[in-house]
Amino acid sequence: MTIIQFLLVGAALFSFGLYGVITRRNAVLVLASVELMLAAVNINLVTFDVVLQDALHAGQMFSLFIIALAAAEVGIGIAIVLMIFRNRQSADVDELDLMKG
Repeated sequence: MTIIQFLLVGAALFSFGLYGVITRRNAVLVLASVELMLAAVNINLVTFDVVLQDALHAGQMFSLFIIALAAAEVGIGIAIVLMIFRNRQSADVDELDLMKG
């Protein structure tokens, strides 16, 4: 496979994730869309690392950092969504502005 094909897959995944973040109302689906965007970034980082043949493999190291960051984001994000769902009986993102004051 060529670099163009990997970049197109990454761009498509990122676009689907961005569409999900913009259009979804459920907080869990918004978190899943952010994870999709992070996966697209990982594909692009590893692709450029392989193409540039960097001796330090910086793309792969950044990719591992993003995977760890995504795991922490999911853990904390799901905990926040569960607490909001317990208090409001809804995980709708549009209703979160009711918490302002």
